[in-house]
Amino acid sequence: MRCLIAIILMASPTALAEDNAYQIAFTEGRYADAAELAQAEPTADRLAFTARSTLADAISSPDYKPPQALLDQAEHLARKALELDSSHLEGRLQLAIALSLKSRTLSVRDIRRSGYGEETKALAESVLRDDPDNAYAHGFLAVWHLEVRRRGGTIGASIMGASVKKSRRHYQDAIAYAPQDASVHWQYARALAALNSKKYQNEISEALNSARRSTTETSLEQIMQERAAILQSVLETEHPRTAQKIAAKML
Repeated sequence: MRCLIAIILMASPTALAEDNAYQIAFTEGRYADAAELAQAEPTADRLAFTARSTLADAISSPDYKPPQALLDQAEHLARKALELDSSHLEGRLQLAIALSLKSRTLSVRDIRRSGYGEETKALAESVLRDDPDNAYAHGFLAVWHLEVRRRGGTIGASIMGASVKKSRRHYQDAIAYAPQDASVHWQYARALAALNSKKYQNEISEALNSARRSTTETSLEQIMQERAAILQSVLETEHPRTAQKIAAKML
């Protein structure tokens, strides 16, 4: 520890600024810049961060359609991080997110053939085994259970071991560890609205309100907060079935 502190103290202000530059770029929503700066040092940490930046860029698409090229790139970067360190937590989580986003455009049959459903679940659960307090792995699984229930129906959910009850449990764990994270609240509300906007109306509204009240620290969280406001307006003005379709297309 003393050696680490000594190294930090000896580093020049310029070096420290360069090291933080990619994180600042991410916070400001300059994802391409963040990815380029982070890749200057191809460690597992930096590669996983670059995957995260690439996914943030993809998710930020205003038409809710992440470019396939960015998703492929994020998957590649996350896998490279895991080649360097197979136990890397962020690498596993970013790979799970990349594969789940890629599965959005696939049919249920193609998802089963690809194995994405099982792989993403296994990756997120492996993160929680090593880091039980990881809010984002819990948040991911909260959405995973709802998406499998929605797309696979009762039978598909049973086969995959997915349920609303398990989703709710993961969401509660996620917000216990990150109560002010707008993205966690937003993604759960969106997935629940896509499943059944009428049945879960009160729960959806509560999650959306939490997203809108959250303190945002990054450009991405601000986008999630804005989308929460959009969906809340949709739920208040559109027929429940229409609202469900809109929620299913959002990110």
